[in-house]
Amino acid sequence: MHDWITAPGGRQDAEDRIAFDTPTPARQALDGTVATPLVHLGVLDVTGPDAERFLQGQTSAQVGLADGDLAPLTVFCTPKGRMLANAQLLRVAEGHYRLLMQRGLVQPLAEHLGKFAAFYKTALKVRDDLALIGLIGRDAPALAEVRLDLVPPAVWHQAGDTDTQLLAHPGPRPRLLICVTAEVASVLWPRLAEQASPVGNAVWCLHDIQAGLAWLTPAHRDALLPQMINWEALGGISFKKGCYTGQEVVARAHFRGQVKRRLVRAQLEGSELPPLGSPVETAEGKAVGEVLAAELDAYDQAEILAVLSTKEDLGPLTVAGQRLKQLKLPYPIERLDPESLAAKG
Repeated sequence: MHDWITAPGGRQDAEDRIAFDTPTPARQALDGTVATPLVHLGVLDVTGPDAERFLQGQTSAQVGLADGDLAPLTVFCTPKGRMLANAQLLRVAEGHYRLLMQRGLVQPLAEHLGKFAAFYKTALKVRDDLALIGLIGRDAPALAEVRLDLVPPAVWHQAGDTDTQLLAHPGPRPRLLICVTAEVASVLWPRLAEQASPVGNAVWCLHDIQAGLAWLTPAHRDALLPQMINWEALGGISFKKGCYTGQEVVARAHFRGQVKRRLVRAQLEGSELPPLGSPVETAEGKAVGEVLAAELDAYDQAEILAVLSTKEDLGPLTVAGQRLKQLKLPYPIERLDPESLAAKG
């Protein structure tokens, strides 16, 4: 762990979890402004004169849309259309692209892509030297503008330069992600903490859940189609581009309506956090889905994202003995073309 996290009192509760002693962190994110080290996320850089062409054949994004303004969502699949990783794609400079994803998938994806990168003038690099910081709350945009001298971008867009990238993510409160070197973070973090309460990254993960945004983890690698996490409804799939690995299966599932499971957002009547992969069960004990993410909300109730059967009437459902109450997603389940996001700016 970097010193910029531990020096101000951050402690590592798990490999991808950081916590601080700030009381009621989820509530503070609703009522004020918080800052958090996003240690559960990682970075993979793709560089070289063939970087765009290489990525275009591997990922669901229309890579040319990542122009230093739009920073689209994307996904990498097996030939059978199963996800190996989903990510946000940034263009840092000409011939330099950056992928943000769940940290446990960075190295496996680098190894997978490395089998094909050898045929292109491109290089892959896991960026363990970078720091990712999240800002959440009503004053997050103003704080980022003052401390970084950058105007915060629109959701799924970026601002900054080769040294600093500022991204906007959706959520119930304004949410910004900062990418800098760990050296810069050691100076930036205390300046942010002057006006934002330091909290653990569980709060950021909670806002992902409330945004209906699922980041694939090693627990579900090579198991789900992109549509099963509503990726096309978030603009994460271009159906207007040419071939990429897994495209035929992904397109067929879309155009034939063959998605038998979908991502849902739900609240559990209890405060027990179910492990990833926990089954969603009917009253008869039949598994009809499984948990992809789980966090405690501001009222100490468990909120989850789960992939659930699309059958209309499943009856009462439970997870780990806790009754499940399905909540409304903040977006419609319909195709959102990333090209339209680029047009909106």
